[in-house]
Amino acid sequence: MDERIERLKKVSQCGDIDTLYMLIQEDAYLLEHIDHVPFFDTPLHIAASMGHILFVMEMMRLKPSFARKPNPEGLSPIHLALRNGHIEMVQWLLQVDGDLVCVKGREGMTLLHHAVATNDNLDLLSEFLSVCPNSIKNVTIRNETALHIALKYNKLEAFKLLVGWLGKNRSKNAMFWEKTILKWKDNEGNTVLHVAVVSHLLAWGGETVNVNLKNLEGKTAWDILQEQTQVDNSEIKALLRDARPLTCSCLPILTSYVRRAKGLSLRKFVKNYARELMTLTDEKRNALLVVAVLLVSVTYQAVLNPPGGLWQEDKCKCDTVAHKAAAQKEERHYHHNKDGCDPKQKLKAGTAIGLTTFPFWLFLCCNSVIFVVANSIIYLLVPVGYIRASFVALIIYLWFCYIASLIVITDAPYWTFCLVSFAIVLYTYTVLLRAFSIWTNIRRVLSALRTLLGKNN
Repeated sequence: MDERIERLKKVSQCGDIDTLYMLIQEDAYLLEHIDHVPFFDTPLHIAASMGHILFVMEMMRLKPSFARKPNPEGLSPIHLALRNGHIEMVQWLLQVDGDLVCVKGREGMTLLHHAVATNDNLDLLSEFLSVCPNSIKNVTIRNETALHIALKYNKLEAFKLLVGWLGKNRSKNAMFWEKTILKWKDNEGNTVLHVAVVSHLLAWGGETVNVNLKNLEGKTAWDILQEQTQVDNSEIKALLRDARPLTCSCLPILTSYVRRAKGLSLRKFVKNYARELMTLTDEKRNALLVVAVLLVSVTYQAVLNPPGGLWQEDKCKCDTVAHKAAAQKEERHYHHNKDGCDPKQKLKAGTAIGLTTFPFWLFLCCNSVIFVVANSIIYLLVPVGYIRASFVALIIYLWFCYIASLIVITDAPYWTFCLVSFAIVLYTYTVLLRAFSIWTNIRRVLSALRTLLGKNN
């Protein structure tokens, strides 16, 4: 048995698949015996560290459990591949099983932790987060997040990438983890702010990170900076001062004090809205589409048949029942104008009967807002692609029809139609410009990935 295992190790070092199967023919349970050993340099570990991609792929097919087994050093095969710089090997393994990013090795270090600490390849770091977003939640035995490790090893660019990714993340519970990770304390009670106050974090996350959090010694980030007299930290002190930190001696005791709720900025509202939209299930998306379509139908029908109805023929205002009743109340004698009606007093056919009342105009305003918002929701819920582009055109024409109906029932001048139409075109142009910008960024990312893969090949 020991002889076969030694031969298997040599085969793994060479990446010889044919000889591997010759050994399996001699002992069909050879790989099974290895799998029962808790800590072992399996053929997958050896081949991954040597960079033999085909051998690794074959071994993953035969024994996928090897991918999560630690060797005597406490490292999994993908950890070894990353440590030895076999980036293409790492990418191949993640294509087979993306959850390998979250496999913990020695001291609870995942692939993301190792990449942050030892690797300056930011594209690879982004790929890890993309393949397994939950990896950002993993902590080491010291209760350190990837952000703690980035600051610990002075990897500022990696830290910026992680913080930026937290802000742009659209996965499930993204808002919760954005706040939790930035406030996470390690075993010593230090948040990332206590580990190192970085200008990028304060500039980006001033609304999220509490600069007054204490570590286990009861010190804030400001207290720690005051003690560091041997280094020039005037810039960081200025940033903390702008963030209004408090020393531990003057922190208020929040026993009877109720914090006021902070208002959401427009940027934060849009970000949270986009996150919720991205995490909608198909069932919820379909339900919202049904409600939005019903609202569009009801509001459009309300314009065609407004409350109070429409005049069926041209009339003079002085011929209306209301006008006659008012004249009789004032004890005036009503005279019909035989020569015709004053144009200012003329009521056109198709205009709304309640046009002169305030409740009618309130109805029109509220109805129009509901119509526009419902159409926007439909646009956002429709999947991205040519179908959404077609919907944009249909929604624009529907808005034109709605505006035309408004002009008819209110007898508004035609310049109003032109003005509102211009506003719609401008809004649509802005949406399309934003969509083009997003698509351009996606193309740049894809181009960078192709270049990276080309260099590795």
